[in-house]
Amino acid sequence: MFQSFAVTARPEQGPPRLAALRARLAEAGLDGFLVPRADAHQGEYVAARDERLAWLTGFTGSAGFCLVLPKIAGVFVDGRYRTQVKAQVDLADFTPVPWPDMKPGPWLTEQMPGGGRIGYDPWLATEKEIAEIAAAVGGAGITLEPVADNPVDAIWPDQPAPPLAPVAIHPIEFAGEEASDKRARLAKGLAEAGQAAAVLTLPDGICWLLNIRGADVPRNPVVHAFAILHGDGRLDLFIAPEKLDDTVRAHLGDGVVLHPPEAFAAALAALSGPVRIDPGSTPLRVIHILEEAGIDIARAEDPTLLPKARKNAAEIAGTVEAHLRDAAAMIEFLAWFDTAAPSGGLREIDVVKALEGYRRRANELRDISFETICGSGPHGAIMHYRVTEETNRRLHPGEIVVIDSGGQYLDGTTDITRTVAVGPAPDAARAPFTRVLQGMIAMSRLRWPVGLAGRDLDALARYPLWLAGQDFNHGTGHGVGAYLSVHEGPQRLSRVSHVPLEAGMILSNEPGYYREGAFGIRIENLIVVEPAPDLAGADPERRMLAFRTLTFVPIDRRLILPEMLAPAERDWLDRYHARVLELVGPRVGDAARAWLESATAPI
Repeated sequence: MFQSFAVTARPEQGPPRLAALRARLAEAGLDGFLVPRADAHQGEYVAARDERLAWLTGFTGSAGFCLVLPKIAGVFVDGRYRTQVKAQVDLADFTPVPWPDMKPGPWLTEQMPGGGRIGYDPWLATEKEIAEIAAAVGGAGITLEPVADNPVDAIWPDQPAPPLAPVAIHPIEFAGEEASDKRARLAKGLAEAGQAAAVLTLPDGICWLLNIRGADVPRNPVVHAFAILHGDGRLDLFIAPEKLDDTVRAHLGDGVVLHPPEAFAAALAALSGPVRIDPGSTPLRVIHILEEAGIDIARAEDPTLLPKARKNAAEIAGTVEAHLRDAAAMIEFLAWFDTAAPSGGLREIDVVKALEGYRRRANELRDISFETICGSGPHGAIMHYRVTEETNRRLHPGEIVVIDSGGQYLDGTTDITRTVAVGPAPDAARAPFTRVLQGMIAMSRLRWPVGLAGRDLDALARYPLWLAGQDFNHGTGHGVGAYLSVHEGPQRLSRVSHVPLEAGMILSNEPGYYREGAFGIRIENLIVVEPAPDLAGADPERRMLAFRTLTFVPIDRRLILPEMLAPAERDWLDRYHARVLELVGPRVGDAARAWLESATAPI
């Protein structure tokens, strides 16, 4: 049986659950309630217990929220999920809202001209989110009110228990820096800023800081915990004691004091300020507790974000090796797929299972890094499609399949997308595929001056599509962790990213194109930022950065129109494929090697 680790709901389950929630809100004197896809740690990925949005609405995307009012329930989704949401919710009771084109504040003002009281759980919302909504509805008689008890939890009879996965030590040979040194380095920054302590709530930041890993969230090796880092390097860790054995306790050392999670609120109220909090990721309830205790607050970015994003030499070396191991599995899989798929006997779940099987053969896979996307034909146009037993489509010769997958290895995290033809390539997909490839190549070849951010580079991956009047509704790339979350901030290749790119940051490079009801296309490699090589004639004082490609898996040449490629693009592709053969050819079996030699032949 194909398994999914997320809470799901059939569309027909949504209306009675929505009715129960509305009845609960009426009892509390509320006119509406905000249901986010979030937990108290404000990470992107949530445990089953916190899948409130999916349980209520049926929508399972990784971002979005629902605003429940007496007569309408708006499900806000971004461009990645506008096709998916229509298939997952009961459209008679839930109304998809295109976000961020329509923001929650103006939407509430339109829907509640007479004003009203909107409740929210302050553990599941940030100061920034609530402030933006409040500013937009301030003159409309609408108030936002925190509630002590989440009404969705009150009507969810079989809500899963909090996760209690055991904590593991992340080896120093992969971490590259002792946890005590990390704490001292970050504490020095707090002291220099005049801050007495920093509140840490992001699971991947705490794991990176303490060189630990866990399994509290599916597919991401993170631990649910809270922490307070003090200006002298001491750290208070609030974590369920069942997660820790004596070896992990010894690893944490005397500088880390352990407390149960229920002691977190009291510890916050006993702090001396200024206390640093990140208004973009700290639960608003934390700020309320500090304010109620009269503690000065210093609003600034989570101190783990940038240090974690700037991978050290050990983390990069581990990631390189993880990608070569993963590439071998992908190539074995693609060689199998090219033979098996044209028969017409494969379904999407067969492909997902086969790919995970190839990744597990080396016995070094800890887990896949996210639920594998296998979107055949029209399913490929659903950007974050997740196959289920109900949607399990048969693959047909003459169509294309988007396969987006990755692995979690002790030395690194991978994420790769390949769009492949099932037998002969369909003519309608070849021109847009080539444009997507041109955008991916442009990003791969790029050099840029130090100080530029993702927003400054994003358009380069879109330019070939724009020339044809086409585009894609997602960012060009996201940050990636080192045996941590496959989506990691703050770095991104995106129109909205203001974070300057720095050496050591790992990102995805994944332009795409999606034709609803027909097919989807995405090509994704991971890349790492590093100082650009010297060039003859370059200004010596102008420091430049460049990307180095980490992913080495062939790109389906059957889908490329060679005459559309410029000479430099053809050269890049041929050199890339030669490098794939050189690096990964020795790691695969004879049959896969023969397939690889053909797949990497010059264009």
